[in-house]
Amino acid sequence: MSTSSLSSVDGTDRLCVSERAQCVPSRVLHLLQLPADVSEQEVLALALPFGRVNKLITLRTKDQAFLEMMSEDAAATMVNYYTTATPTIRNQPIFIQYSTHRELKTDNLTNQRAQVALQTISTAAVQSANMTPGGEGRGLAPGHSSVLRIIVENLFYPVTLEVLQQIFSKFGSVLKIITFTRNNQFQALLQFSDAMHAQHAKASLDGQNIYNGCCTLRIDFSKLSALNVKYNNDKSRDFTRADLPTGELEPSPTFGVALPPYGAAAFPPTFHQHTGLSMAAVPGSLVSPPRVSLQVVSPAVHSVLLVSNLNPESVSPHCLFILFGVYGDVQRVKILFNKKENALVQMSDATQAQLAMSHLNGQRLHGNVIRVTLSKHPVVQLPRGGAGQEEQALTRDFSGSALHRFKKPGSKNFNNIFPPSATLHLSNIPSSVSEEVLKELFSSSGFTVKAFKFFQKDRKMALMQLASVEEAIEALITLHDHQLDHNQHLRVSFSKSTI
Repeated sequence: MSTSSLSSVDGTDRLCVSERAQCVPSRVLHLLQLPADVSEQEVLALALPFGRVNKLITLRTKDQAFLEMMSEDAAATMVNYYTTATPTIRNQPIFIQYSTHRELKTDNLTNQRAQVALQTISTAAVQSANMTPGGEGRGLAPGHSSVLRIIVENLFYPVTLEVLQQIFSKFGSVLKIITFTRNNQFQALLQFSDAMHAQHAKASLDGQNIYNGCCTLRIDFSKLSALNVKYNNDKSRDFTRADLPTGELEPSPTFGVALPPYGAAAFPPTFHQHTGLSMAAVPGSLVSPPRVSLQVVSPAVHSVLLVSNLNPESVSPHCLFILFGVYGDVQRVKILFNKKENALVQMSDATQAQLAMSHLNGQRLHGNVIRVTLSKHPVVQLPRGGAGQEEQALTRDFSGSALHRFKKPGSKNFNNIFPPSATLHLSNIPSSVSEEVLKELFSSSGFTVKAFKFFQKDRKMALMQLASVEEAIEALITLHDHQLDHNQHLRVSFSKSTI
């Protein structure tokens, strides 16, 4: 593997950032927004679970890097995985896309010592990743599988497929997850790219609480050597296969199933409001050792999100309220007066905040890739009486809004929370409104309708496919709650299905 400066690469790869889906697959990958002092080892750690790296070029002055994988298939698997699970280096989100280059040309005489070191790292890591579950070496105990069986005890709050992926991916590349209920216990099977990652995750997380005093992880090695995932939905996911079907075309009408999908499906949004217990009555969590990356939080805190890299010319409190409202009930929104590309969004609880952060971080809004992180502020403060008119307009209190999707316990909306996608789910459609009327509504608002289909069993719902995920986000913000007749308003959500 080679590492060098890259004189032949220019800014053309930047064109792919806004049109990732249209980029032609290549075994050369372009990594953007790396830490300024990123090391070759840190960059390699993102790629090695997916195969050997032929060449690596870091452009530290531009915070970028280029990787050449052994094959186009390996590069495609890596891109597909990180499209669903945003990679990070030192908690900084990294963006990965196909490069316009088909191969990397490097100066093999440059930095030979670094080349030898990187070759050693790559060879050792790939050998580890290719080990069979019963293999020995690099300190791996014999008989350990890359598949973990996880039982969540004391389940007071929803533990979703998304939550598991976020927690366990800190120990290695999570390839597949299957969730199910057995003996009235929420369980999951989770496959890492290699057994060493699984062993590390088990040693670090077994016995830890996800939230204070509840949702305790019990982890063992599975007897399975690999998972066979047939569907990508709220119960199972193959992060390397974005092309898998969902297994059902229409949302399930049932509620209270044992496997809460994405949001708090079978659980109230806040603990104390529905059980009569104060948060002080919830026992504290065990202190995690420093090496444990699991974030132990109380569901009563960390409900405020910091949203950055917004487009100050287009963003508004209402726009953020509608978008973040897909994943929880937004209480307050504040666009910072002196730094309008930043905003604070207060959700009803920490579960909703985590849900919104995992789905919206790295998405495009008004042309900008937004960042969503947890804020240190416990609440969003309303402006004081002496604040100017503009400052007051930048802060809105939505706590009493009629547009909250999750204020009704047991709402079907809990079952239909999905990542942003180019296909929108439309509901509450009056019988008098035709396909042509809906298409015209979206096209006249500046959106490109690619496909449309009413639900066969319920004409009050439909799927509409737009040109891109970014366009679908804009359309949801613009047309959710649009009045279709005198007493019915359109409901818009992201769909897990395609047309």
